[in-house]
Parts: sequence; structure tokens; C-alpha cells
Amino acid sequence: MSTDISQDAAPGPSPAGTTRTAIAARFERLPPSRWHVTVRLIVGVVTFFEAFDQLLIAYALPELRDEWHLSTGDATAVLTVGSVGMLVGALLSGRLADRYGRVKVIAYCIAVSGLVSLALTACTSLTPFLALRFVQGLAIGGEVPVAAAFISEITRSFKRGRFVLLYELVFPAGLTVGALVAAWVVPAAGWRTMFVVAAVPGLLAFLVQRRVPESPRWLADRGRLAEAEAVMAGIEAKVAATTGRPLPAPGAVRAPEKASAAATAAERAATGVRGLFTGRYRRRTLVVGAIWFTGYFVNYGVTSWLPSIYKDEYGLGLSDALLYSTVTSVAGLLGCLIVALTVDVLGRRKVFAICLGASAALLLTLAALGAGSPVQVLIWTSLSAVGFFGSNICLYLYTPELYPTRMRALGCSVGGAVNRLGVILGPILVGVVYAANDSVVAVFVMLAAVAVLGAVVAGTLAEETANRPLEEISP
Repeated sequence: MSTDISQDAAPGPSPAGTTRTAIAARFERLPPSRWHVTVRLIVGVVTFFEAFDQLLIAYALPELRDEWHLSTGDATAVLTVGSVGMLVGALLSGRLADRYGRVKVIAYCIAVSGLVSLALTACTSLTPFLALRFVQGLAIGGEVPVAAAFISEITRSFKRGRFVLLYELVFPAGLTVGALVAAWVVPAAGWRTMFVVAAVPGLLAFLVQRRVPESPRWLADRGRLAEAEAVMAGIEAKVAATTGRPLPAPGAVRAPEKASAAATAAERAATGVRGLFTGRYRRRTLVVGAIWFTGYFVNYGVTSWLPSIYKDEYGLGLSDALLYSTVTSVAGLLGCLIVALTVDVLGRRKVFAICLGASAALLLTLAALGAGSPVQVLIWTSLSAVGFFGSNICLYLYTPELYPTRMRALGCSVGGAVNRLGVILGPILVGVVYAANDSVVAVFVMLAAVAVLGAVVAGTLAEETANRPLEEISP
């Protein structure tokens, strides 16, 4: 028997038939099962190692500077070229995934990332290294938003937030593990060894292709109804086998055309980049883009500068500065877990408003106290990190919910691109404000102001999507 779920023996077609709406109804009746956990685990491991790869360059840089005698400008290029690649990759991957399929794009991205990691070990000069890092950025930036769209599409609406966000925890976890492993391996065995280790997960591309089915929602949306039926029936057979119980009959999910009486023909036909700014999707795109930008601006504005602030402003040694900064990142992981467990109860809009609003209040408190000691900075930035990390991880759940299947991956990829803008501009503006004022107080005030903006936009303009089927949210 093939290991591809789409080829497994399956029961006959559901009485609901095979249409986009019927596929949604059939997903809604699926109870949580080992099949869901298996697919989430496979895709989660892929995303984990993409996060792992993303962080390696920071730990390789000290050796690269000595080996290749890099200038400050060269070092900056090494650090940023991957982020530029991720921005471009995010924009490209969404369109490709909406046209050619989610699983294909995920598998190709992880394969490319692994191959590039191997190629990086052979580099002996800066130029080919930068070119390869850009290509690897394309792959990492492409995989993460498409995986978020895929996980949303195989999940029923009830407690979708918890299911998706417990999967999304693998990305910050990958960053943390990558930091710990690299801190040990690079000094002991060199930067090339670390990239060899990072290449091994490229083999997961084969596992993804063989064990993860294409999204039936995407297949049905593309008019490939026979394939959608085969994959959906295979999923149902797997779930029934693992739960040991017959599946309940599909319930009713309103057709996209009836989801809103105000839906226009233009909205129902919306697709591509233009579709993201058509009708109701225009407001959604602008609102979620603002939350992506402000959340990641604050996140990377804080975390990228903390080691330098501890070292330069308070005279801590490098090891203590890195330890203090790590505590803040660990606190952020706790915030991600809290949001994953509460987002279906509170709702997405309240999570964004509370998390970003609380982060702003905590950063303002730190500024009002004068940020007089490293311990003070540690306490208040760590508490704030619970909020902005929690808000940011929720975006990987919320963004796929805002768009119909035909442009869901594209919407996620645009969010990922705006994310990169915040990642790039946050540290730059923090550096400018820090240098101009020669004080960290002004830095924390600026970051708090950006967080307030995000909280206000989310609290007043974000549309609630909790516990609603995807087809009912978007026509």
C-alpha cells in the first residue's frame, strides 16, 4: 500500500458530494485524531528546521569575519541578505502555492534550503556566500507562510486557534534550539559543520511528498474535484481508523455566495494581488498588514538590540548580555503558549489588542522608571515580550482565515513580506533613535508608541474570525 494518504483505500463519496462547500462540511465533522497530529508533526518539523536555519548566520558571523576579513559593511550584508531573500520568497511562494499546490511548494522549499546549506559549506569567499544565502532566504521565506495556510485548511473551525498555534510554536522553538546548538557546535567544530547539520533536514522533502496529502480545499477550488474527492476520502478513512468510530454525517456549511448578503460579484471573483485589495479584502489586508508590521517592528526592535544595550549601556560582559537577552526570548515563548491556549476563548481581535496594548504599557513603564539598571530592563522587556511574541504568533493563525482558498497562500505571503519590513526597519530605527538620544529611554518610548498603534488598529478594525468555518468568513 502506498504511504501517500491520497492513495489509501477510502470509503465512497460522501452524500454531501464533492464541492468546495461540501469539502468544508466534511472537514468540520472530523474529530481530532492521530492523522491530524501526524500531519501537523511532519509539517511542524519542516518549519522547525527552517527556523533553525534562519538563525545560524548570527553564530557563524564571528568566524566568517576572521576567516574572510570582512568589513562592517560586509558583515551587515551577511546578516541582512537572508532577510531580503525571505521577503522576496514570501511574495513569490504565495502565488505559486495558490497556482500549483501547497505541498509541492513546501517540499521544494525545504529541499532547496537543505541543498543550499550544503553548498554554503564549500564557500571560500563572500560573493558566492551572499548569493547562496539569498537563495536560502527565498526558500525559508516561502515555506513558512504556505505551511500556515495549509495547516489552516486541514483544520475544522472548532478550536482551530489552539490546533494551529500549537503547531506554530515550532518556529520560535526552532529559533531557540538553533541558538543553543549553534552556540555549542560553532566554537567546537566550526561554522561549516553547523551548516552540514542544517542540511540534513532537507531529506524531509521526500517525507512531505509521500506522507502529506494536498489540501482538498485547494484541489476543489482549482476544479480538480476527482482528486479532491480521493484525498478527502482518504483522510476520512485515516481518521475513522485511528479513532475507531464511524464519522458523523457532514453538517451544513453555508455556501460562499450566501456567507454575506453584501458580498459582491467582484469579491467572489477576487484573485491575485488585486484581489487582496478588492471589496472587504482591502480592509482586511490593510489591517492585518499593520498588525504584522507593528508587531514585528517591536519584536525585532527589542530583541536585536538588547545584547548591545546590556553591553554598552550597562557594562555587562558578552556572556551576561546574551544570557539576559535569552531570558526575554524564553518569556516570549511563554507568551506564545498562553495565546495558543486562550485564543479560541478570547478571540483573535482581543488577543491582538490585549497583547500589543500590554506590551506598550510595560515598555512605557520601563521608560518612566528610567531604565536605570540591567535587571530593570530584563524584567520589563521580558514581560513585554510575553505580549508581542503572543500577538505575532497569532498572526499565523489569523491571516489564513481572512482570505478564500484561491488566494489564501498569497495573503499569507504578503503578510510574511510585511513582517520582513518590520524586521528590517525596527532595528534600524531603534539604532537611529538610540544614537540620536544617547539614551535607551527614548528607544522604549518609540517602541511603545508603535505597539499602541498596532493595538488600536487591531482593537477597532480587525474582524473576528474565531470558530467560524473558512468558507463562511470569505466569499
